[in-house]
Amino acid sequence: MFESLSARLGQVFDGLRKRGALTESHVDEALREVRAALLEADVALPVVKDFIAAVRERAVGQEVIRSVSPAQMVIKIVHDRLIEVLGAESAGLQLAAVPPVPVLLVGLQGSGKTTTTAKLARRLSGRDHKQVLMASLDVHRPAAQEQLRVLGEQAGIATLPIVPGQTPVDIARRAIDSARLRGIDIVLLDTAGRLTVDEAMMSEAAAVKAAVHPAEILLVADALTGQDAVATATAFHERLGVTGIVLTRTDGDGRGGAALSMRAVTGCPIKLLGTGEGVDALEAFHPDRVASRILGMGDVVGLVEKAAETAEAEDAEKLEARLRSGVFDLQDYADQLGQMRRMGGMEGLMGMLPGVGKMKKQLANANLDDTLLSRQQAIISSMTRQERRKAKILNGSRRRRIAAGSGTTVQEVNRLLKQHRQMADMMKKMGKLGKKGLARALSGMPGLNGIPR
Repeated sequence: MFESLSARLGQVFDGLRKRGALTESHVDEALREVRAALLEADVALPVVKDFIAAVRERAVGQEVIRSVSPAQMVIKIVHDRLIEVLGAESAGLQLAAVPPVPVLLVGLQGSGKTTTTAKLARRLSGRDHKQVLMASLDVHRPAAQEQLRVLGEQAGIATLPIVPGQTPVDIARRAIDSARLRGIDIVLLDTAGRLTVDEAMMSEAAAVKAAVHPAEILLVADALTGQDAVATATAFHERLGVTGIVLTRTDGDGRGGAALSMRAVTGCPIKLLGTGEGVDALEAFHPDRVASRILGMGDVVGLVEKAAETAEAEDAEKLEARLRSGVFDLQDYADQLGQMRRMGGMEGLMGMLPGVGKMKKQLANANLDDTLLSRQQAIISSMTRQERRKAKILNGSRRRRIAAGSGTTVQEVNRLLKQHRQMADMMKKMGKLGKKGLARALSGMPGLNGIPR
């Protein structure tokens, strides 16, 4: 998300940096480009006007023009204003109530409500260690309740048994009663949607709200719909009093205008982002980090958090012990590749690294994508356990067999083995330096140097 906006703003600010001293006309020229960039990103016009006016008021002052680095001051002003537009502070889910706590998910059909329900359940269960029950209130769409049941099985989350003929209000009440008897902490209620906002859908959701008094009413909106998503959010908020927004399919939206507009237009905080199809692809929304990523400053804190979430403490301790003994075999290398994929793959990691946005073309030419990770994992998976532990036994015939079994070439197998050998040598040297040296090694693995070109 925000790729096109980030690229345009990067060009604008590069131009400012080259000027050195800035005049008021230089600032106005840059702000015209910023305005065009925001409009191209599908940000609502009133939001753009307010944004530019606020930035200009701060940027044309003597403090900026006479500062040591005026371009950096302008960038900081834009950064601060982006944070304000996006919500100033992170807004987490407010679930501090007597359990079972009801959470209502609303939105249009096709916005991803049912999938988001399962993702949120997985997040609450895994991160917050809550007992969660999911219930589908969609009695209109064929197999909607069955879809949630299947997702519940896949995510390991309990779902309310399906009873044909019940109304959405009846199902919601039964879910709360069942959760109370079973000691459930949170009940996620997946409501029905329509292709467009209509009175029947709103009345149904309002009736459920009146029946169970949810602690949170989360609007699930598709980021790809742009300004339509903003209009939808406004309609739902006016009728139901939405407490938070979950933006889905943000991995497919290069513009990000919906995110920048929604908070400003509705006043509702964006609380979560759907970042992919996986059941774990749901992230908390942090305005300051998003603003930094838009301006190419990266999100190192988010990267560290994602690494901590996806890494098993026991596995990390085992790897550390092996490295201290000077061991880093192909199985260890494969485990690190898997860790990278769990963290969002190459694209997800690159988006969080400062300054990488300007290198997109070079990275694309280097073929640093998830296909490469998949091929490397396939190569190692085609090895026997003994071969993974003792790479020295991989002679020519074994390499040909591995290449054939993984659908790759002998050259690719050779490149992987060379890269592994280089990393293993580095790990042995770092291991001899004690814990500090080992920490440096682990912090750099896996990274760009761990990917063969």
